[in-house]
Amino acid sequence: MAIKSFDQMEFHPASENLVKKLCVHVNNEDPSFFRMQVAFYLAMSASAMRCSIKSADGSTIPVNMYAVNLAPSGAGKGKSTTFIEERVTDQFDSNFVNNVWPVMAERNLPVLANKIAARNGTDPDREHDKVQAEFATLGAPLLIFDSGTAPAIKQLRDKLIMADSGSASLIVDEIGANIASNMELYTAYLELFDQGKIRKKLIKSTKDASRYEEFKGKTPTNMLMFGVPIKLFDGGATEDLFYSLLLQGMARRCFFSYCRLHLRQSEKTPLDLYHEMIAQSQDQSIELMSDWLGDLADPVHMHKNITIPKDVALIFIEYRLNCEAQADKLGEHDEMRKNEMSHRYFKSMKLAGAYAFYDGSPEVLEEHAYAAIKLAEDSGDAFKEMLSRDRSYAKLAKYIADIERPVTQADLVEDLPFYKGTNSYRQEMLHLATAYGYQNNILIKKSYEDGIEFIRGETLKRTDEDNIIVSYSTDMATGYRSERGKFTELHKLTGAQGMHWCNHHFDLEHRKEDNALSGFNIVVLDIDHGVNLSTAQLMLKDYKALFYTTKRHTDSDNRFRVVLPINYELALDAKDYKEFMNNVFNWLPFEVDVATGQRARKWLSNPGDHFYQDGDLLDVLPFIPKTSKNEEFKATVLDQQGMDNLERWIINNTGDGNRNNMLLRFAMILVDGNFAYDDVMQRVNSLNDKLPDSLLEEEIMTTVMVTAGKAIAAR
Repeated sequence: MAIKSFDQMEFHPASENLVKKLCVHVNNEDPSFFRMQVAFYLAMSASAMRCSIKSADGSTIPVNMYAVNLAPSGAGKGKSTTFIEERVTDQFDSNFVNNVWPVMAERNLPVLANKIAARNGTDPDREHDKVQAEFATLGAPLLIFDSGTAPAIKQLRDKLIMADSGSASLIVDEIGANIASNMELYTAYLELFDQGKIRKKLIKSTKDASRYEEFKGKTPTNMLMFGVPIKLFDGGATEDLFYSLLLQGMARRCFFSYCRLHLRQSEKTPLDLYHEMIAQSQDQSIELMSDWLGDLADPVHMHKNITIPKDVALIFIEYRLNCEAQADKLGEHDEMRKNEMSHRYFKSMKLAGAYAFYDGSPEVLEEHAYAAIKLAEDSGDAFKEMLSRDRSYAKLAKYIADIERPVTQADLVEDLPFYKGTNSYRQEMLHLATAYGYQNNILIKKSYEDGIEFIRGETLKRTDEDNIIVSYSTDMATGYRSERGKFTELHKLTGAQGMHWCNHHFDLEHRKEDNALSGFNIVVLDIDHGVNLSTAQLMLKDYKALFYTTKRHTDSDNRFRVVLPINYELALDAKDYKEFMNNVFNWLPFEVDVATGQRARKWLSNPGDHFYQDGDLLDVLPFIPKTSKNEEFKATVLDQQGMDNLERWIINNTGDGNRNNMLLRFAMILVDGNFAYDDVMQRVNSLNDKLPDSLLEEEIMTTVMVTAGKAIAAR
């Protein structure tokens, strides 16, 4: 049979009704955290009554649940928990402690005593006295706790086994702050999840610490760890401990919820919220749910063994196969996700048993299975998001970009809890943040003033080729109209008659440096000598560009401009813009007018020839001052001082797989510059010798120089 698609499945109706009430109660529209809370408390109630399910293979599986439930501060974690414990599970808890626990203990202690007496050939009454004394020494039944030790949980299990009822439920608030102190307990809980069994530690029996009897049995355990993500994922020791638990097996055992934002009902008025609160106070469904759970805390419902009929068993089997197939597609590096995904069916089967117990059903129905699977899928999505969340260096990059002012190392240490450690560690994190920013449109710049490092960041906006920034006027200085237009229509401006134009906008339409508004997405190159138009086109053939001839252009003396759209829209002040343009000039393979490096620079249009060519947008990141990419670029230029611009250009654009093509381009540029065959051959071989992985001379002669020779002959 084919199971329903996940979007056709529905959550458990009674649980979902409570979830909606909690959303209203805490004013949070995101139900995911509350769904996990409600499911956990239903499973905890079922496990306290020792509910179990009988699987298709005949094995008996105790109903229990482990969950990691994360949400930001203010999401209503504590308030929702209090609501559930005081208004929903209150009657169950009271009835269980006062009516179920003592009755079950009274029934089971004589049974234990008789078994011991029969095995040892001793008096049943005396053994009964010993059992009762042992039961009393184990203390009061602490069925819900927030911390502990492995020996303590083993002692509690003895108490639970002797009473033949109850479960051990660990509920930890602020998991990030408490994970280190409870690692021993969490490790024990890993062993207890499947069947409620744990191996005992061998200790010496003495007069003061003697073991009366080893009690064997199953005791279901539940665990809910909730808190704020930022405290758990601190980029340090706490995060490492949590990952260690996941790798040890917590990933496959837990349900997960991961809410990053607190979605308040912002569109509702105070009157809307008031009416919702009144309606909730008059709604009897919460009281009915509390009454219903209270009635389930009765010895008559103890040890229910809920069966799974064939049609429902097939749903779980198909779900298991689907999960395992999806897990197999994940890479070996995705070990935690593989483990979580391949065991979803087991977690959902236990949860379906809890739903059946709450509904009073003797068997797991189809709707129980689908409700549990739907929550398991939501959990899987949350787990994936949890693992793919921003790492510390990504948070650092975004913080620097968002804060909108230069920050110092002191600011970062004070504001960011994960930015701690040694200076080398912080510098490495800043280096990673810079690299992350490079790939995610975030620019991080460093500058120094009086020996203090200042760090500034901004989120870069990708250039929209239909929104190219220009301003223009018929006057040299005033009346500059600010426009944004399509790059493919820019020739209408550059080819107009008597129009002055700029690549920046100006305040008050007055073209001067003080009025220049930060923001540009094209660079303009002015070429008056030194290179032919056809050569420039060949050199820049990889880039999107507009070439247009200027007023003094002739066939023998090429004068033209090149307009290159850049990949990001940049906002640079006058000083940084000038340095930026100087970096571009140093990168180019030919000479240009270097006086064009001011924001207020204007160009005169000319109704001459124009040519568009397609290609990549110019990557400006190496040219932006005060960035790591710019430092690398400057270091490269410094190392290549012995080369001319053209040679440096060819070498820096040559990589594996394109050496022959780049040397051919170099040769054709020389041909276009009227070099003789022998000169072309000598310069091509000389440049080839400078390449890290040079070509064989024979390959150059039979490929590059053959093409160059034909071009020279055709001149």
